[in-house]
Amino acid sequence: MAIFYKILVFIHIFSAILGMGPGFILGEVAKKAKTMTELRHAYAIKHRLHIFVMIGGTLLLVTGLLMGAINPRLFQMGWYVTSLILFLIALAMGPLVFKPLSTPIKELIKSYQGDEIPNEYYRLSKILVRFENIGSLVFLIIIALMILKPF
Repeated sequence: MAIFYKILVFIHIFSAILGMGPGFILGEVAKKAKTMTELRHAYAIKHRLHIFVMIGGTLLLVTGLLMGAINPRLFQMGWYVTSLILFLIALAMGPLVFKPLSTPIKELIKSYQGDEIPNEYYRLSKILVRFENIGSLVFLIIIALMILKPF
């Protein structure tokens, strides 16, 4: 069982890199776009990166819970429980926060005629980026808890 646990830890760390790495830059991808053509391309890139975030995030949750099932003492450790709660909150931000904020942006990008980025996009994206930054902060806290195991 010890080797299986080590494999889970390896997959867990690899998944953090695979999923969280791209997640940290999602808010930055479209910032430098100067035209609608560039913005559409940036959002296509964001979509592809988001696939890595979803795969990595799923693997993180599954491997983290499997490690807890193998070693139930983890559920008594504050850093583990806090990390799990924060991860579930961050996970819930997807459908509850990010999707409702990104849907009007995607619709605007899809339907807008012309190559000049409209002011409405900047207004909407500013709000989305603010929440993406909050999500990134939550993941940084989780990473710090996983490394330091402070309580």
